[in-house]
Amino acid sequence: MRYTFDHDLHIHSGLSLCSNDVEQTPARLIQYAKDNGLKTICLTDHYWEKSVPRASGEGFYKAQDFDHIKQACPLPNEEGIKFLFGCETDMDKELNLGITKERFECFDFVIIPTTHMHMHTPSPDNIDPEYRANIWLERLEYLLNMDLPFYKIGIAHLATFLINRTDRESYLKTLDCISDNDLKRIFTKASALGVGIELNQDDMSFSNEEADRVLRIFKIAKECCCKFYLGSDAHHPNWFSNTKSVFERAITLLNLTENDKFILK
Repeated sequence: MRYTFDHDLHIHSGLSLCSNDVEQTPARLIQYAKDNGLKTICLTDHYWEKSVPRASGEGFYKAQDFDHIKQACPLPNEEGIKFLFGCETDMDKELNLGITKERFECFDFVIIPTTHMHMHTPSPDNIDPEYRANIWLERLEYLLNMDLPFYKIGIAHLATFLINRTDRESYLKTLDCISDNDLKRIFTKASALGVGIELNQDDMSFSNEEADRVLRIFKIAKECCCKFYLGSDAHHPNWFSNTKSVFERAITLLNLTENDKFILK
């Protein structure tokens, strides 16, 4: 059976400082779910645990501790829609993770991006595609070697433009520099751990000419039996307008079935 667009596990509210949109409320997220027939949505505002030091200082995450994002609760109820409370934490340039193992119990789902290289790359001025590809691999591999409850973790936007923002071709060359063998090795491990692999709306908004280069990593992840979830990464209500069409195209191009779906336990 074809993979169905029945969930969105990566959505921000106005509590995320990069949103700060008074219209991006939990009630608006419920309406988005109703409009698209979604059965499960997850609120994943940006988060960094106050007790965890950061190599790059407090910066962007200073205000985004648990007390801050918990302001969204209690989440509204709607019959037929499961509304989960999650977060999107991060890794700094020294690979410190912004959440303690004990804090996972407070969340239904935790998204961890390893590709926020515009914020955390050790040498941010080094834009060489091979260098950036090695950092992509190092950060993901480090995360997968941690002792974490991977059954409730999703790895966000692995093909984001943020891995190399120089220009579009430099971004695509960075993806090209990640070898098939390395991808097979790392996704075999990811599959064994049971972690979710995100299909991010922005990552999936590529041109037809770029499709093979962007989707290669996800095709290999599928070959390694990884499971996928969908994430709009919406920060504002207007970001929902193309969500369904983008995801349906990605599902078709990857030939995904319900057996490929990440299911939260």
